[in-house]
Amino acid sequence: MAAQAARRPNDDALLRVEGLSVSYPGDHHFSSPGAQMIHAVRDLSFEIMAGETLGIVGESGSGKTQSALSVIGLLPETARRKGSAIFSGRDLLLLNEAKLNEIRGSAISMIFQDPMTSLNPHLTIGRQMARVLERHQGVSRQAALHAAAQMLDAVRVPDAAERLRQYPHEMSGGMRQRIMIATALLCKPQLLIADEPTTALDVTVQAQILTLMYELQQELGTAILLITHDMGVVAGSCNRVLVMRDGKMRECGSINKVFYESQDSYTRELLAAVPRLDEVQTRRLAVVGNAPAKGGAPDSRPSGDTMLMVANLDVRFDAGRPGVFKPKQYLQAVADVSFELKRGETLGIVGESGCGKSSLARGVLQLVDVHAGRVALLGEELGTLDRRRLKQKRRQMQVIFQDPLASLDPRMTVADIVSEPLHTFFPSMSRTRQLVKVKAILERVGLKAEHMNRYPHEFSGGQCQRIGIARALIAEPELIICDEPVSALDVSVQAQIVNLLMDLQQEMGLALIFIAHDLAVVKHISHRVMVMYLGRIAEVAERSDLYESPRHPYTQALISAVPIPDPKIERNRDRTLLQGDVPSPLEPPSGCAFRTRCPLADYRCAAEMPGLRTLGNSLVACHHA
Repeated sequence: MAAQAARRPNDDALLRVEGLSVSYPGDHHFSSPGAQMIHAVRDLSFEIMAGETLGIVGESGSGKTQSALSVIGLLPETARRKGSAIFSGRDLLLLNEAKLNEIRGSAISMIFQDPMTSLNPHLTIGRQMARVLERHQGVSRQAALHAAAQMLDAVRVPDAAERLRQYPHEMSGGMRQRIMIATALLCKPQLLIADEPTTALDVTVQAQILTLMYELQQELGTAILLITHDMGVVAGSCNRVLVMRDGKMRECGSINKVFYESQDSYTRELLAAVPRLDEVQTRRLAVVGNAPAKGGAPDSRPSGDTMLMVANLDVRFDAGRPGVFKPKQYLQAVADVSFELKRGETLGIVGESGCGKSSLARGVLQLVDVHAGRVALLGEELGTLDRRRLKQKRRQMQVIFQDPLASLDPRMTVADIVSEPLHTFFPSMSRTRQLVKVKAILERVGLKAEHMNRYPHEFSGGQCQRIGIARALIAEPELIICDEPVSALDVSVQAQIVNLLMDLQQEMGLALIFIAHDLAVVKHISHRVMVMYLGRIAEVAERSDLYESPRHPYTQALISAVPIPDPKIERNRDRTLLQGDVPSPLEPPSGCAFRTRCPLADYRCAAEMPGLRTLGNSLVACHHA
């Protein structure tokens, strides 16, 4: 994102929050004497000036979102607020619902973390956007739709008039986020609250959205309150930073003061836990609250036996018939992918959503039908096995899923969840022996034996992910596929999980396939990295070769889009921003699939699909690499 001035504006504060506290009843009897209160925000004070960007950072549960929601009156009825929030001379905490409705959407707007949950699936985009102008400015439906189309053009939504007639489910995540930004800016608000606006997006779309927000801020003079846990985003986007933990402010100051002269140990720990692309010597990630981490990142690629061999793998899905007399359509999720994985090696797989990463993982695990190609684990070809033999073979290959809580049965205790693979693969094992193994593996992944009889909802996201890892490890597999295992976690918990996986790999000689869209995390854990685009390999190389000398223009754009948690570096980088989204695999472009977004594309790219060829120490599928 383009650099903003680090100097704090001299104007009077647009919003001044003083002594803000938010609490909730700890039980159902709030009015009963001695009822315990849960304090979400404690005595928080800050201010934001006209035209500046203030970042609020901290882990989940630190009170970031609660602070923002309390300011605009969106807390549940059970919440209790104290303090003041003066906006343009009025205390927002004292206004009734009618007065707040006049301000919300007009003077103050908010972009929520998940645009799909903020957009009405029953209404067209045009109808939803028009309602904002009709409500706050009293304009006609036709004038409101015209203004909505203009704002969609401003946020670079193509075919704006056509988009107004579409529904939210017809658009990609990045497109929905652009529409949320357009809707929030329709009335040209003085303050825009952005609550984790890029967390669920690919790194390339994140870079587009942040650049777009900055450009619109310069044009409209809007102040931005940016809530995030991504220190790299803060480094490139904010004038000042407020660090929160357990509902309290730990530190607040200019971007340079917080990053380079931090006075608070928690802030320094947060920064140390962030993986960085610009580090020459890749380090072991620090963990918040612990002593400095010892040890380094993975060594060079192991030279042991081949654990997994994948040759010319194709995965496709039946997409039905577009018409009565038309042939069936097939969605090509993975096309002609080949690679090998050695014992003790980690292969990182990166690419935007829709590039085939998870479909490749499911094809390797034989969880989806493989149209063509071969998958061999320890020399045994999985496609030739009958159902019973394949079930037994799966003991040697396990998976860790992206959403830890959704992958755990809420009706089962931790002991039952973790021991389930033992029931499947070792049916004769006694319950006593099973519980001994469960206790041992829970302790190895950082949980306690007394956790065995609890249920998933009683744990944090990081603890649930540890339970998922324990379940994957208890059958003593040879291969583990990690499908976005840290994308939903805070940076501190992410560091714990990454370090844990690296430790377990060294102890057990595990082969890992690590799927992620965060290239900084992939750099820390992987020996080799494979870049995928629309189901095909774009580039594959050793970690150091790929990050230091990326060959494919898509790889270069991915690396360029990753924010670095250093304001001076981040604000002076030359970025290669990709435009548009990944094409539909139902209607892929001719020739090179990346040509519709590639700055180097020419007639040859449209006519001829590039094959993988050797360039230096890399394999690259590009005519111009």
